[in-house]
Amino acid sequence: MIQIIAGNKGSGKTKRLIDMTNRTAHETAGDVTFLDDDNRYMFDIDHRVRFINAGEYHVHTAEMFLGFLSGMLSQNFDISYVFIDAFTKLCKTDLNEAAWLFEAMEELCAKHQVNFVLSVSADPEVLPDFVRKYII
Repeated sequence: MIQIIAGNKGSGKTKRLIDMTNRTAHETAGDVTFLDDDNRYMFDIDHRVRFINAGEYHVHTAEMFLGFLSGMLSQNFDISYVFIDAFTKLCKTDLNEAAWLFEAMEELCAKHQVNFVLSVSADPEVLPDFVRKYII
């Protein structure tokens, strides 16, 4: 399952994402991962969560980002949740052109029983139709 927390800059998306991450770490039996583009929130995340600064891995395209996610899941079959802050910044793509990426992520969800929760810095009303169905 893919879920999106969408809102304009400064609307509290990251705080909500961090709260969801920490709550999930207490409630789920699977591994929980948090991806960000820097280390800014590393100490806000529960110690049971695998924090990854994806900015250190030279991901420059949406294709590379999908490969990064696939590599994470192939390395650890126990991952049940992946929380991704600043999604569009990390995958470096325009959401209007990312339908293929969401389809591929849906396939990963189904194949690996993983859930993705993304924060997207954009007004929910202007997001493409295929993205709106994921907004929580």
